[in-house]
Amino acid sequence: MQFGRTYEEFEVGATYKHWPGKTVTEYDDHLFCLLTMNHHPLHMDTNYAEKTTDFGKNVVVGNYIYSLLLGMSVPDISGKAIANLEIESLRHVAPTFHGDTIYGQTTVLDKWPSKSKNDRGIVYVETKGYKQDGTLVCVFRRKVMVPTETYIKERGGEQPGRPELEEQEK
Repeated sequence: MQFGRTYEEFEVGATYKHWPGKTVTEYDDHLFCLLTMNHHPLHMDTNYAEKTTDFGKNVVVGNYIYSLLLGMSVPDISGKAIANLEIESLRHVAPTFHGDTIYGQTTVLDKWPSKSKNDRGIVYVETKGYKQDGTLVCVFRRKVMVPTETYIKERGGEQPGRPELEEQEK
């Protein structure tokens, strides 16, 4: 199973559809709110959301949706990354509600070799997240530093830190 890509494996214009999607539960949303200390009643208080907002129900925290999409993209985009360098833009386009299923896809916008080290490159990508009905909910662009094939070979291959199983004789 491929986990991330080397610089050479990225092609400008390629789109990777991340699988599987994730159905967002009330628990997911509330746990993210608690972990990040985001106590806005739009996310935590059903009574408030029903009676005082245009949505009439709780809205999932946008940064959870962003984080979810970022995580979904790791196997296709940044699984081999040396570093995420920049989140250039982040737009929350439409609300997400408890019970919505989020899907993501990432398009390679550009790539270029590193100016300081020849064993890595920069990949510029745009990730889009959408709900089960196709509604676009989130878009962000980022720059990721990824290794070249040379970098991987010089450091022991695909999984250099993974130990081998020692068989025990009985």
